[in-house]
Amino acid sequence: MRSLFRRRRLPDGARPALDRDERILAWGGAANDAVVIVTNYGLWLPGLSGSARLGWHEIHKATWSGRALVVVPAREVASHGTYTEMADDDTVSVTLLDPDKVPDQVRARVTKSVAYTSHHALPGGGVRVVARRVPGRDGLRWTVRYDPGTPSAPDAAADLVAAASAAITGGQTVAPPG
Repeated sequence: MRSLFRRRRLPDGARPALDRDERILAWGGAANDAVVIVTNYGLWLPGLSGSARLGWHEIHKATWSGRALVVVPAREVASHGTYTEMADDDTVSVTLLDPDKVPDQVRARVTKSVAYTSHHALPGGGVRVVARRVPGRDGLRWTVRYDPGTPSAPDAAADLVAAASAAITGGQTVAPPG
């Protein structure tokens, strides 16, 4: 039985190189002695290229099956001044043998990163406009994500982002993406 005041210890050698103000909130053991680490800035997953973290604003979707954590990361397609066009990247699936608080933290943090979201019909499909909070930065990062098969429509997307930004900021200028 774990003591109420004793913390679980991260296995030796599993601690990633954290940013200055980044702190570990939870971690879970995975297969092959790998770990999944949740920080206030993002999610450290085994199998990502090198030693990298996915920021909460870079995760389109995360699901928990009771055994596997499945994450759909975002990939930047193009930058359009006031917003960034995103698409789904390759799905990452990790079987957590000892999930602890990881699934709950991932859900809460991904959800909290979304400040605004709306879906709009476009000729040939639709687009989702999203404003995300980026850990460690002020302001919102505006992105658009086209439905599969929808042709890119930068002018229409820029108008949608401008309208959404004005609606939630009361007409104030928002920080450019970055």
